[in-house]
Amino acid sequence: MEILQAIIIGLVQGLTEFLPVSSSAHLIFAQQALGVSDVGLAFYVLLHVGTLVAVIIYFFHDIVEMIKGFILSLIDLKNGRFIPELKKNPYKKLAWLTILATIPVGIVGILFNDIIEEIFTGLTIPALLLLITGCLLYASQRMNSGKIDVTNLTIKEALFMGCGQALAVLPGLSRSGTTIAAGLFAGLDKEFAAKFSFILSIPAILGAALVKLKDLGGANIELSACIAGFIVAVISGYFAISFLLKIVRERSLDIFAYYCWIVGIIVLVGSLII
Repeated sequence: MEILQAIIIGLVQGLTEFLPVSSSAHLIFAQQALGVSDVGLAFYVLLHVGTLVAVIIYFFHDIVEMIKGFILSLIDLKNGRFIPELKKNPYKKLAWLTILATIPVGIVGILFNDIIEEIFTGLTIPALLLLITGCLLYASQRMNSGKIDVTNLTIKEALFMGCGQALAVLPGLSRSGTTIAAGLFAGLDKEFAAKFSFILSIPAILGAALVKLKDLGGANIELSACIAGFIVAVISGYFAISFLLKIVRERSLDIFAYYCWIVGIIVLVGSLII
């Protein structure tokens, strides 16, 4: 894989990991278009680490406060003050709800990851699922903006978004799009739904990278291509988060629904013709 190809694939990963258009589907499309049959497992892991770094940088303050809140909540648990203190500190609550909401994708990833990778290797299914992503986004924008934020978020809404994230292991279902849509369907404030979706991505991306690490072995890595792809994934991922939050605050996600439909139809028709 040449450096230019690595940069393009890193850009695709960084943008589509957080924009609601399905990173897995676009990676498949990009590899097919560039004629790169196998990017290599090490490079794949590095791209995911790149997007992980991007979201950690963007939400660094929130993440630090959540970690502190989680540690303090363990002390509260020992002192018998867990629930009262959890209600007082939003970061303690957010830390525990993030853990609970990550359980569904963890179960699906561990039990079905290899099966999913074996089944979904072509273009047809990802293209069809991209059309479904568009439908989810479009329908979610027809909902009235909810009032639920971190202060009144419950286990029910968190797990509902977590189940949406678990479904998004299927290539073509956007992780961010599915979780944001699930949050809006559950009555979350639209900006908080997007923020919680990004926070949920941290353990999900980290878990996916760790699962892949066991299969790396003695992989032959083209260092310059890996570094280029990693840096581009970090930078593009950071700007994708900022861009989507701005869209969520000021506009509608309909534009991404239209994009998913257009790309899905083009790829679907093209794959059937080929």
